[in-house]
Amino acid sequence: MRSLAAAGIGLFTAGLVLAGCQNPTSSSSSVSVDDYVDASVTPSPATAETSTGKTYRVVRGNNQPDDILDYQFVTSFGITITLNGRADDKDVDLAFPVKLTAVTVVVHQASGGIVSAPTGGETEHYDFVITSSTGSAFSVVNTSQTTNLTVWYTLPDALREALVAVTFAFEDSDGTQFTKTVDVQVAP
Repeated sequence: MRSLAAAGIGLFTAGLVLAGCQNPTSSSSSVSVDDYVDASVTPSPATAETSTGKTYRVVRGNNQPDDILDYQFVTSFGITITLNGRADDKDVDLAFPVKLTAVTVVVHQASGGIVSAPTGGETEHYDFVITSSTGSAFSVVNTSQTTNLTVWYTLPDALREALVAVTFAFEDSDGTQFTKTVDVQVAP
């Protein structure tokens, strides 16, 4: 069940990433979301500790009992998002206020900051919670909001290093939607 949920979140996130690659007002423009949405991660890289007490379920099927396993690692970090001065340029033309509508997380096993996809049907297991946020609305350009997250994970390679892709979904007051994905490196 958890693997299916993770896969569903991954597909949802992939859709958001594709949507975020386009300018909210015109797909023919060369403006990228990275031109008007800035992000910073603290700490960078993030560090992980051994996790205790948080579990996940592995569904075995074929009348076999499911496994309940502890997540191996836990990490916490903050991401500050700023809609910079270009957010109200004519090429972007966002209508303020802009609302942060969703945050999704996908954890990838990595080596040297490079994703190393699992093989042989193995999968990453993860869960997350937003521990705090300074808000969900950006009232004008150069407004910032910080979101703090805690992420639990277990990787097929059983190592601590990971790349956590955090996707923020936004909607302006005219209904224009866009996304920004921030990669958070977790140190080995």
